[in-house]
Amino acid sequence: MAPVTFNASRHIEGSERWVGSNYQVFRSYRPVWHDRIWWRSHYNRVVFAYGGWYYWNAGWWYPAWGYAPNGYYAYDGPIYAYNGLPPDQVIANVQAALQQQGYYHGEVDGLIGPITRAALVAYQRDHGLYETAAIDRPTLTSLGMS
Repeated sequence: MAPVTFNASRHIEGSERWVGSNYQVFRSYRPVWHDRIWWRSHYNRVVFAYGGWYYWNAGWWYPAWGYAPNGYYAYDGPIYAYNGLPPDQVIANVQAALQQQGYYHGEVDGLIGPITRAALVAYQRDHGLYETAAIDRPTLTSLGMS
């Protein structure tokens, strides 16, 4: 799977239509690039997961662009988390739950790639949620994970 690349002007497509406080994080997300020292001095929790570095902020994991200039990211956006789990474990748990319900047919690998995003959209559509193709609070709640 090809990595996503850093784009400072990127916004999450469709997020302007997602109403409510659960989706504010998507509307306001803008990728930022800083070095390792900056990330460590501004965030207490920065973890390595599947090729890239992520920082924790108010219940969400975000890509820490620039922490390692050659970091690999399959997805550029916030990932809602629960129970203090790292981003790859949250993703793997969601993949496993979607697989059990017949939505996900790929390998449980902890990466938000195209197959995972398609499974998320199908699940969200069938459960009356906004089709974010992302791991958000309403989706985790619906899956019984928050």
